[in-house]
Amino acid sequence: MSATSPGLAELVLERKIMICSGSGGVGKTTTAAVLAMEAAQRGRRAVVVTIDPAKRLADALGLDGIGNQPKRIDGPWPGELWAVMLDTKSTFDDLVTRYSTEPEQSERILANRFYKNISGALSGTQEYMAMEKLYDLHADEGFDLVVVDTPPSRNALDFLEAPKRLTRFLDHRLYRVLMAPTRGVMKAVNVAAQAFIRSVSKVVGGEVFDDAIAFFQAFDGMEQGFKERAELVLDLLTSPATAFVLVASPNRDTVAEARFFAEKLAEADIPVAALVVNRMHPHFTKALPESLRARAETLAGTDLGGLYRNLADFALVADREEGHLAGLAEQVAPAPVIRVPFLQTDVHDLTGLGLVGDHLFGRA
Repeated sequence: MSATSPGLAELVLERKIMICSGSGGVGKTTTAAVLAMEAAQRGRRAVVVTIDPAKRLADALGLDGIGNQPKRIDGPWPGELWAVMLDTKSTFDDLVTRYSTEPEQSERILANRFYKNISGALSGTQEYMAMEKLYDLHADEGFDLVVVDTPPSRNALDFLEAPKRLTRFLDHRLYRVLMAPTRGVMKAVNVAAQAFIRSVSKVVGGEVFDDAIAFFQAFDGMEQGFKERAELVLDLLTSPATAFVLVASPNRDTVAEARFFAEKLAEADIPVAALVVNRMHPHFTKALPESLRARAETLAGTDLGGLYRNLADFALVADREEGHLAGLAEQVAPAPVIRVPFLQTDVHDLTGLGLVGDHLFGRA
């Protein structure tokens, strides 16, 4: 489909969640911001969430100080536009407080040194907390649309797998071992588990391991809440209310990344709702590069001949880009494919976002 397709406009108006995914450096953060801004221009209350550690969203919106709580962005739109920069630890802290059976339990966990170390650095924590933030904002009646800017595509797979991974961990036998009372651990588990615990203690130190045991014991009774929430988040990701927007550039490598991610979505029975391809070279002519090159040869040594050579080079690049995209466009069909050309300036403010929006929504 062409950029004039109404598909993307319908998504912005009808969906409750839009998740932008793709490899790094393809304009994913900008696309997420533009989608949220378009929703605000169409009268919706939209919030855009970035979990990209590069923090490009704040630059694109021309704002400083975007944090873990929604911040409203003023602009010439009838709706509302808000922005959030995920703070993994703060989100984890809020989650601990929510599922604690009593205030003392949350206080023990939040003060635990092991928890302080893992709450912001443990592999997969960021992705799961992004899911929590997404769910919280979706449940907030103050927003009609939540737009999520995910990490580069291989990490975005962790984003999709986070709810399942947490559930698997809470059901794992090793977790049950760590949940046993400190003084009874060695009696309650078999020889292999005892050897594992002794080995870990030697590697990380007994004090660190004691902190870990204390953390898991303080966590006792909260598992069910985490598991139930993970299931709700997973249901939300696969819900018809959620649309996945795949963002790419026409380079061979980024198209291959986009294909990989589209395959993973298909394996999860999640369709690509739209494909956005940024930084496309324009087609200045329908003539073939070979014929343009031949015309340049006949005019060799003249200014017009030089212009034909440049035009032939542009045509060749544009044809190659379309060739790279051909297989991906077929793979995501019938999702609309929206092409955004190179812009004369970098996108660093609301005006630049508006220019991208004109191309995304067929106004350019």
